[in-house]
Amino acid sequence: MASTSTQFATSRRMGIYDPIHQISMWDDAFVGDISPNTGISTILQVDPMLDNKPEFTSHESLVPSPDNQATKSTSNKSQRRLAQNREAARKSRMRKKVYVQQLETSRLKLAQLEQELERARHQGVYTGGALNTGFSGNVNPGIVTFEMEYALWVEEQQKKNNELRSVLQTQISDVELHIFVDSVLLHYYELFRMKTDAARADVFYLMSGMWRTSVERFFLWIGGFRPSELLNVLMPQLEQLTDEQVVRVCNLRHSCQQAEDALSQGMDKLQQTLAQTLIIDPMDAASYNAQMASAMEKLDSIENFVNGADHLRQQTLQQMSRILTTRQTARALLTLGEYFHRLRTLTQLWAARPCEQPL
Repeated sequence: MASTSTQFATSRRMGIYDPIHQISMWDDAFVGDISPNTGISTILQVDPMLDNKPEFTSHESLVPSPDNQATKSTSNKSQRRLAQNREAARKSRMRKKVYVQQLETSRLKLAQLEQELERARHQGVYTGGALNTGFSGNVNPGIVTFEMEYALWVEEQQKKNNELRSVLQTQISDVELHIFVDSVLLHYYELFRMKTDAARADVFYLMSGMWRTSVERFFLWIGGFRPSELLNVLMPQLEQLTDEQVVRVCNLRHSCQQAEDALSQGMDKLQQTLAQTLIIDPMDAASYNAQMASAMEKLDSIENFVNGADHLRQQTLQQMSRILTTRQTARALLTLGEYFHRLRTLTQLWAARPCEQPL
């Protein structure tokens, strides 16, 4: 994977960095990567004629020759390999069935929570953290839904982490392990989908990190983790990488840093432009409405930055899974989940610490 230089695009509307255009260019750097992981479709299919093959009796030689013995040994090995593939495919289908059942259970839980929320909204008893910052004090239903979905997401992530830890301690095949890896990756992609909906409801709530714990907010960057720093956390915990993998990981980290710098610079430019827009001449009250309308137009761009940052996070996870083997990817995802879990645990320990009473 070759590293590409990040170019900067400017918005025609207000002359600031356009994150969506930049991220689309960043994606092109990874075109052509091929996943080293083996999918289920690569499992060998058994020839049904093997089961019905008639016995062959040679009339020319009643004593097996060395060549016949070698052929028979090879055939036995092939039969054992095919039997192992059939068993791996059967277990993979079972794992997939269990995963679909888990998704259905989560959907039913979410539907139940939405019904309870609707009843609570009618009764006016909701006291969660999804209140608007305006003076009306109305509940933002989009943020309330996100809070409930995220709570379920964290609970499900812990379950997946425990499953991944258990299977890595067993002699599981790469085919079966790939099912678990895909399940965890899809779980993270679902979080990015949830955040996109929440950004449409209230992008400032999402960027503030109110939905995360206090220690997690300490590491917050545009509504989430910084991909390049996450790679620095994960790589030392993996098994020894090949020289090619080391080069590709370094290129990935470099591309992440370029995209992060571009997004950060775009956010800084937006802040400067917005501040200049809000400079009000106290003697010119007539321009107030026009200035507020211009400022509102610029605030719409913040959602693009949040979505661009999440797109970068998702691309980083995808490229990491393509660079690493199935087992290395599983170990990386386990480390990632444990890292976030410990951040949440650290928040609880910090909140429960004994505080000195002021004199």
